[in-house]
Amino acid sequence: MKDLSIYFKPIHKLSAYSETQLGYKIIDEVDYDTIENESIAILFVSEYRNSTIAHHNASFQIIQNKLYQLEAHHWSKNIYNLGEVSQGLTQFDTYIALKEIIAELVKNDIIPIVIGGSQDLTYPIFQAYEKLEQTVNLMSVDAEFDLGEVNKDIQWDAWLNKIIVHKPNYLFNYTNLGFQSYYINLKEKHLFDELFFDYYSLGEFYTNNKMVEPLVRNTDILTFDLNAIRSSDYKANTKDSPHGFYGEDACRIMRYAGLSDKLTSLGLFNFSHNKNTVKIDANLVAQMIWYFIEGVHQRKNDYPKGSKKTYTKYRVAVDDFKDEIVFYKSDKSGRWWIEVPYPNTQNLKFQRHLLVPCTYETYQNAVKNDIPNLWWKTYQKLV
Repeated sequence: MKDLSIYFKPIHKLSAYSETQLGYKIIDEVDYDTIENESIAILFVSEYRNSTIAHHNASFQIIQNKLYQLEAHHWSKNIYNLGEVSQGLTQFDTYIALKEIIAELVKNDIIPIVIGGSQDLTYPIFQAYEKLEQTVNLMSVDAEFDLGEVNKDIQWDAWLNKIIVHKPNYLFNYTNLGFQSYYINLKEKHLFDELFFDYYSLGEFYTNNKMVEPLVRNTDILTFDLNAIRSSDYKANTKDSPHGFYGEDACRIMRYAGLSDKLTSLGLFNFSHNKNTVKIDANLVAQMIWYFIEGVHQRKNDYPKGSKKTYTKYRVAVDDFKDEIVFYKSDKSGRWWIEVPYPNTQNLKFQRHLLVPCTYETYQNAVKNDIPNLWWKTYQKLV
């Protein structure tokens, strides 16, 4: 693996840790030549210049300490703390460094957990996949769409447009989870509908939170705006929002993300330093990371990591629909997928997106003669 040490500076430990704690298990003194594939890498990025968020040099050390105090379970994968990415001369220099780091880690089957910095860092993470020549699905847990305008500079709350118009285009799908309607411009919704993007409000989550698991299972990159968590649970919420996810639900989403065999990058962004509550907020972030790592260790190697050959196949005939709708159920996890036929079978670009995660309820609705919206939107993106 390429030596990435030039990009990092260490974050010193605040104390000693017992043999049962993560502070003892996580590898701090990293030899990049010996980093194992199929491991996990934690990195911090103090790039806030495209935001109005307050940052303090001690923030990451406090998050690290709270994480290190948590108990390490019987986890087999190596976990590396690469340290803090040194800030570039400009924010765009930091972008380039982060893009290089993520590309190298993902290429070697190492899952990066990026703790930052402002959420515009999602853009260089996305750019890293261009080197991998792979179309990707991006999911954002966010109270807003962060769309922005093409002709304006990228900002912490205006970055998605840069991804949408990026050339070459290798974004297959974007999903927003947790938007709050009073923050959303109706023109943005209209654009999302035109692009067949997916978006689910905070209310929809609390009406049916089971829908999160297949959404995250279909995701390559997950970016989490900590401001999506309500102010009562994330004290430094820069939106001062009384509404949002509860802390335990943020941890649940992280566990689902860890369980996803498709997900290869995670970013937790917009951490703001409030001197009166920073330890509480850091503890929340640490516990979110803990649940993600727990989920990774419970992966089943389902599709696309594994083969669908042993899955149970179900064919559903729907009235006024010329083709049958095909579902698959995993023999290892009991999870469901729906198959979407691709008109151009010679083009392999979208092969990994043809089997779309869904729920058992999606299958039941198809049996009741209801063409799944998930099938239709995916088909539209393919054609």
